[in-house]
Amino acid sequence: MSKDNNPFKSIEERFLERQRAKRKVQGGPNEPGEIKPPVEMKKYVRLAITITAIFIVAVILISNLFIVKENEYRVVRQFGEIKRIVQEPGITMKIPFIQDVTTLPKNLMTLTVSEAEINTRDKKRIIIDNYAVWKITEPIKMISNARNIINAEARMEEFVYSVVRSELGQLTYADVVNDENSSRGSLNDRVTAKVNEFLQAGNYGIEVVDVRMKRIDLPEENEQSIYTRMISERQSTAQTYLSEGDADKSRIEAETDREVTEMLAKAKKEAAVIHAEGESKAAQIYNDTFSKDPEFYNLYRTLQSYSKTIGEDTMIILPAESPYAKILTGYFE
Repeated sequence: MSKDNNPFKSIEERFLERQRAKRKVQGGPNEPGEIKPPVEMKKYVRLAITITAIFIVAVILISNLFIVKENEYRVVRQFGEIKRIVQEPGITMKIPFIQDVTTLPKNLMTLTVSEAEINTRDKKRIIIDNYAVWKITEPIKMISNARNIINAEARMEEFVYSVVRSELGQLTYADVVNDENSSRGSLNDRVTAKVNEFLQAGNYGIEVVDVRMKRIDLPEENEQSIYTRMISERQSTAQTYLSEGDADKSRIEAETDREVTEMLAKAKKEAAVIHAEGESKAAQIYNDTFSKDPEFYNLYRTLQSYSKTIGEDTMIILPAESPYAKILTGYFE
């Protein structure tokens, strides 16, 4: 279809003329097909760019803020190198993009030491299960020499095992299992002190607060024989105590019998002396009394002889003229 025969040509021309007239009124003449953007759109674009920039900066700032808690250290690194250690709790900031932050615990931690078989001084094999309470004191040294907590615990476990084996190797099995024995009283303190010496010598930046034994076991193949031997030793000790007790009993009884015999002999001797002194004094009194009237004394002695010689069935044959008979019959001249 040719342009001359186009039925919409007149409508299109009228529409274009109307648009040109509107452009002239608003801003001057323009070429056909050229559209001028509104002035207000530029302001909106600048505002959007500003808001976006502020938002990006805020996000960057917020993402580089970090919180330090009371029970942790914050390690700030720059390209892998430690720049600073933040210990005080609070909010702080790192340099964006080139610094990163890691965390180390500041509180006490517990390390469970692997079970180990150890020989005592009397060649007894025992299985020891220990645990250690420790903490990080110098994070920079810990990172420089141990790298991380796993390596630090591995080194600490080696030291604990070495020290425990050395210390228990100087004790007998009875000293180890007997809690009341003074030989074991300071064992935990000695182990703790020596482990800390090794850690300080290696500059590991950690400190062991305490090392304790959780459990002491015997190997299964030796357990029954050890129990049997312990029972035999206890029975032997009990028999020794019984023998010593019997010996002490016999000695005490003998000493008591000797003391009783000595006391009785002394008492009898004193009684005999007192009795003799009394007899002597009585005889003296009799002599003094009867010497005043000899006839009365003779009569008294005669009457005493009657009481001793004459009974219910006594028969006495005496001459009638006998003084003894006369007194008995009540005849006196």
